[in-house]
Amino acid sequence: MTATTLPVGSGQRVLTPAGGRVIRRSLFWVGVLVFVALIALVSIGTAGSTVGGAPLSATNAAPGGAMGAVEVLKQHGVTVTPTGSLADTRAAIGDPSTTTLFIYDDGLYLDESQLRQAVGLADTVVLVDATFAELRAVAPGVAQAGIVSGNLGADCPVAAVRKAGTVSGGGSGYRLVGDSSGTTSCLGSGDSVFSLIQLDGGRLTLLGATDALTNQHVIENGNAALALNLLGAHDNLVWYIPTFADVPAYQGQDLGSLTPAWVTPVLALLMITFVVAAIWRGRRLGPLVIENLPVTVRASETMLGRARLYERSSSRLRALDSLRIGAIGRLAALCGLPRIASVDEVAAAAASVTGRQVGEVRRVLVDDIPQTDSELVGLSDALLVLERDVARALRP
Repeated sequence: MTATTLPVGSGQRVLTPAGGRVIRRSLFWVGVLVFVALIALVSIGTAGSTVGGAPLSATNAAPGGAMGAVEVLKQHGVTVTPTGSLADTRAAIGDPSTTTLFIYDDGLYLDESQLRQAVGLADTVVLVDATFAELRAVAPGVAQAGIVSGNLGADCPVAAVRKAGTVSGGGSGYRLVGDSSGTTSCLGSGDSVFSLIQLDGGRLTLLGATDALTNQHVIENGNAALALNLLGAHDNLVWYIPTFADVPAYQGQDLGSLTPAWVTPVLALLMITFVVAAIWRGRRLGPLVIENLPVTVRASETMLGRARLYERSSSRLRALDSLRIGAIGRLAALCGLPRIASVDEVAAAAASVTGRQVGEVRRVLVDDIPQTDSELVGLSDALLVLERDVARALRP
């Protein structure tokens, strides 16, 4: 199929088959890009709608935040100041006697020393969901007792609990393990487990029922009354949630500062012990020892020694083979044969040069076997005569 070209100005649109395919293909990829973009937008929107924010944050309107309780406190005339560091908290507390300090260290940013400093900033402190380390630092007579759930009834004379009546108990439970004098335990869930404990005459309150302060549950039961009366006891409320700003800056340390004090003396003692042991057990080098070199043995002595060995073991054929090997090599060289020439070739060449029979030469070189010493001597002489005859014939 070919494209058709119309005259210019005819008012008709010219579209070739190749152009149509390009447009259809482009529409497919455009559709794919639009689909991917829609999926991305939906994912971003869904993720954004499920972000919970910082738990129990005074500015967090998500279900896990505490903005609802803070707004209730503000409506009742309480000035709420959110802080994110110990320095800001110290600056925000003007008069400790008229300030309530709320502390919730969900990220475990504070060490024990910082937590003790924070608790000492105000006369009324509410520590929420205290961990084992936090209890050890500020309330050593209280221990964690696991997770608590369900609704908890008012069971103590604390005004905030008595006015609340029933509180959502979801959160942590605590148990008294030390001296209980000056301590009030509230919101019991059985087995001596409580969700609110006041220490030091009410100066420090440990609150484990974190659900009662969240936006999701603050309107349930008497949670709002608990938050209003517990955190609104004074006109000023500092809402302190520690952040990375409370983590001390890393100070570089060298190896010496990390090494225990006893390491250096021990290393010095080991070095001294090594030197003393080396001097005690060390071997001193003595004078040089002159070693005689091996003597040079003449070839004739070696030959006589081997001959005696052959004689002692009656190895006549072995002794004769040694002589024959040397004679065959010399005969091959005299006759101009290569080193790889066979015995038959050497015997044929020697026979042709001396005029002897090939069989006779072969008997001397290979076949004859000496039975006595005299036969051995006779064959040895025959080898010498054969070599002499070949040399005389080739080099007169």
